[in-house]
Amino acid sequence: MTETTADTPAPPRKGWRRPRLGTAGLVVPPTLWLVVFFLVPVGISAAYSVGALSFFPGEAALSLDGWRDFLDGSAYLSLFWKSVKIALIVSVASILLAYPVAYYIALCAPKRKYVLLLLIIAPYFVSYFLRILAMKVILGDQGVINSFAYWTGLRPQDEPIPGLLYSQTTVVITLVFVFVPLVALPIFVSLENLDRRLLEAATDLGASRFTAFRRVTLPLSLPGVMAAFVFVFVPTLGEYFTPLLVGGTDGFLFGNSIADLYGPSLDWQTGSVLSLFLLAVIAVLMVMFARFISLRSVAAN
Repeated sequence: MTETTADTPAPPRKGWRRPRLGTAGLVVPPTLWLVVFFLVPVGISAAYSVGALSFFPGEAALSLDGWRDFLDGSAYLSLFWKSVKIALIVSVASILLAYPVAYYIALCAPKRKYVLLLLIIAPYFVSYFLRILAMKVILGDQGVINSFAYWTGLRPQDEPIPGLLYSQTTVVITLVFVFVPLVALPIFVSLENLDRRLLEAATDLGASRFTAFRRVTLPLSLPGVMAAFVFVFVPTLGEYFTPLLVGGTDGFLFGNSIADLYGPSLDWQTGSVLSLFLLAVIAVLMVMFARFISLRSVAAN
């Protein structure tokens, strides 16, 4: 009978085998999910956009007329540029409002930063729909702002401020209100990881606080700013729900046109063209963003 020493490995127990989950087991499920719920719908939309499929039977015929009509100065292309303008305004305004907040939390209030971060993300515990309705209550004809204008005599009674509700201005204000807490988080992360010794070195070399911010803090926080910009610009570009509730006819955006083409209009070919065009624009933006981040990383190293 052999004795088991400390150097001799214990024999494996019979009847039980440790499950081994290989690379295929980890990669296949998300890949199938991506194929079924993303690539297949994109392929179907591509087929509709060139006429290979048709919503109505007997009308399928390969044609690029949908793309040609869209790119040849159509009203939908003008609506896309309108959506780009609003997305740029919302993105820039959200960053300008969120940056001071993130700067204060990261560099000026280190002991209370987690409490302040909790207060920032607290609105996300409330339904998005309820937050939009809250903005309608604030901006409505009998809302908080107009009621204050009536009370102070700035506006005659029953003459609300024009364009405060159901307009492009309403869409911008509402989306900025929604996105500012989200924008503050990536900016906070970039500022939180900032090497404080660089700021001390700038101060020792005689730089003012503004110069240190302009030459050190702002350039090093640009990756967070760019991430925040993408977080706002991309969803705003295809925004549907907010313009539907508070935009009215003046706040009608590109995403609303896609929904109408797939819905009441039953023009799936044009809707597919618009959807694929929006998807291509977003893909290009993401590639440019990834390229910018990689260049920043190389420059930093």
